Order: sequence, then structure tokens, then C-alpha cells
Amino acid sequence: MTQESIFLPMLGMALLTFVVLGLIPQRRFKAVADRQVTPDDFALGESPRVPGHVSLANRNYMNLLELPMLFYAVCVALFVTGMVDGLALGLAWTYLALRVVHSLIHVTYNRVLHRLALFGVSNFVLMGLWVVFAVRIWPAAS
Repeated sequence: MTQESIFLPMLGMALLTFVVLGLIPQRRFKAVADRQVTPDDFALGESPRVPGHVSLANRNYMNLLELPMLFYAVCVALFVTGMVDGLALGLAWTYLALRVVHSLIHVTYNRVLHRLALFGVSNFVLMGLWVVFAVRIWPAAS
């Protein structure tokens, strides 16, 4: 394992974000083609006329630009400080896996309790990654 290996789950998270981003126009164009909405329904974001299955991709995309920013930050911090090890890498891969499954649920059948459970567990994994970093950097910074 190299320090650079922390970039692999980061690349996975970026790929997930781009895949979900690609769902947005695909679902919007289909909704317009199916005459469920008009292009004007997207003029100011999404009007109330936009069906839920169309809005979900956009909501999931926004979600992938929120807490995962802390994931990217801690991964870079671990790399810069040379503190990437098996534990940190395992937590990073676990976080990515949980977010992938969360996104799959969110943009498909969207069962709230399933989605919430994965979201919550992923947040604890992310906090754990930050705790690992804090415990390791604290003595070096003191």
C-alpha cells in the first residue's frame, strides 16, 4: 500500500458524482419527451410540476456535493501528512461503498429508512476517518 492509494476511493467518489450528474439531464429530457413537464419547469431549478423520480437525481447530486467534501478533505490531509495506512484506507473504501449504495437506493426505489440507515452509517464512518486523522495529527501538532 502506498500513500497514493487513498486517491482511489476519492476517484470512486468523483466517478459516482459524475454518474449521478449524468442522470439529471437524462431524466429531465425523458420527462420533457414524455410530456410530463415542459422545459420551462426547469427555468428556476425545478417547478412543483416536476415528478419526484426526475427530481431525485438532482437531489442526490446535491447531496454528493455536501458531506463528501469532508471526505475529500480528510483524504488529502491524510496523504499530505503521510498518515495513510490500512485503517484509513479501509474506512475510505467503506465510506465510498456506503455512499454508492445510498445513491443507488436514492435514485431507484428511494425507501427512506433504507437510505437513512446507509446515510447515517456512512456519516459515522466519515467521522471515524476524521477521528483517525485527529488522533494521529494531534501529537505531531503539539
